[in-house]
Amino acid sequence: MVAINSKKNLHFGENPPEINLNSNLKRWFSRNIGLWKSNRTYFLDERQKTYNLIMNLNIQALDNKSEWESHYKFTWFPEKKYNFFDENPQYKERGEMSAFLKGHQLFRENFYLSNDEGISNIKQVDEHEMIFESSYKDWYILEHTRLVDSDNYRFRVIYSWNKNKLKIVENHHEIKIIK
Repeated sequence: MVAINSKKNLHFGENPPEINLNSNLKRWFSRNIGLWKSNRTYFLDERQKTYNLIMNLNIQALDNKSEWESHYKFTWFPEKKYNFFDENPQYKERGEMSAFLKGHQLFRENFYLSNDEGISNIKQVDEHEMIFESSYKDWYILEHTRLVDSDNYRFRVIYSWNKNKLKIVENHHEIKIIK
């Protein structure tokens, strides 16, 4: 964290420096880099059915030109073949998404349920948890991601509303496999 000790460094009327927010978000995202085994439970409104599956999620940091933008690539694939994807073809069995941080937002190349690009607003709960809020098409997504036990585990809960109706609730318990 950078502290401003001198009054002459304060510039009233200008935008405040992005150092604190950006460095906190960059640090939090860097703690997520690696391969994760993701034990997932999906509760789907339309089927009133619960699904359990194991996915692999790989998060990589990419080179970037701007020191204020951190770029990442997220790839996912199932541990084995699941009927879930046959029964719910709107879900991507495997895929890739690139994204970058700018300010308090994550700019996504695409979303999980769509190929549309978009922005997720980020709220920091504390040094271990972030909340992502996203809207695209008729979807509103609220995702809480918390790092636990020296970043060896993550817990994610995701709520997805379509046309103002809660359609999907997901719980992900994730274990870091490779740093």
